[in-house]
Amino acid sequence: MLVLLFRILILLAIILLVYTWIEYLRSSDRKIRIAKELKQFYLVDEPKNSKKNLRFVYKGCTFVGEKYVGIAEDSFEVTNLHISVCQPIELKGITREDLYFLESELLIRYPYAKIEWKHPISDLVLTPLE
Repeated sequence: MLVLLFRILILLAIILLVYTWIEYLRSSDRKIRIAKELKQFYLVDEPKNSKKNLRFVYKGCTFVGEKYVGIAEDSFEVTNLHISVCQPIELKGITREDLYFLESELLIRYPYAKIEWKHPISDLVLTPLE
């Protein structure tokens, strides 16, 4: 009986380890960290949840965006995105064309949104993307 109990406990421990490993691989924080190290674009967002902020990485710089819901045509949609940078020192090497690329990627996901860049990014963006 005691041997059977130990086998069940070992099986439960293995299941717990596998579950923890899978959750680690699916973690958005880990994916953001990897994209930041590789200087790639990666976006973490829940489009159906307007209360949850979006985070994205581009060229090693981490951005945070706040979503605001408003009326667009005949439905409620995300109409404003306020984007700020986590560490302004990471902006080194980001060009105006990079910001326009980021705007186009965000507008693909939120076509009714007006994107507002916070300081110091707002100094670099001269005209809104049309």
